[in-house]
Amino acid sequence: MTQIRVENLTAYYEKNAVFENLNFTVEQGDYLVILGENGSGKTTLMRYLLGLGIRFTGKISYNGFSRRQIGWLPQRTETQKDFPADVSEVVLSGFSGKGTLGIRYRKESRKQAAAYLKALGLSDLKNRSFRELSGGQQQRVLLCRALCAADRVLLLDEPVAGLDAPSQNELYETIRQLHRQGMTILMISHEIDRALQDATRVLHLGKEDFFFGSSEEYRESDFQSRTKEEGS
Repeated sequence: MTQIRVENLTAYYEKNAVFENLNFTVEQGDYLVILGENGSGKTTLMRYLLGLGIRFTGKISYNGFSRRQIGWLPQRTETQKDFPADVSEVVLSGFSGKGTLGIRYRKESRKQAAAYLKALGLSDLKNRSFRELSGGQQQRVLLCRALCAADRVLLLDEPVAGLDAPSQNELYETIRQLHRQGMTILMISHEIDRALQDATRVLHLGKEDFFFGSSEEYRESDFQSRTKEEGS
């Protein structure tokens, strides 16, 4: 089943097109890796999928769910690293976009958040200050928050950037398990070879064109070598 359909999408920054006439679909259970050089519009595309883009032409449609039901793990920032809250509070904040707040959903949301914390091996950290955690632990907490927002789709923007090798391996394995459990994954990555190990499909945004197809088709195309040459 097609969950997201993008048709002839052109995004603008000021007066310039970031990318033009982009077409692709996201099927239920996909693990779509988004590649491209810096400035090609990867993060811009994710923001448009979340409804955060303003200037564009074309169409984005969602089948069976709304964009409010998409979980988003953005790129790490210094502000996130020093977030003044405990782990449980950070995770529960993922429910804020679902249209219910405070005590009206507290019992149900806390139960669901606790289940996600357990699934991601974070139960022992639930009362810890977020700012005291390692980088890998923080990313898993933010992934847990994204799961609270997500019903069917997760968008991940460079989720392992800045992490050491063991933390990267751990986070990749967590994402892999979520995909195996039925979650649709869209992930921006510069780790080309590593990302392709799990990808079912690839979207590569180029300077003047784009590639969209299976990971096998991508490996056989010239886009993979172009991506490496472009330094993505």
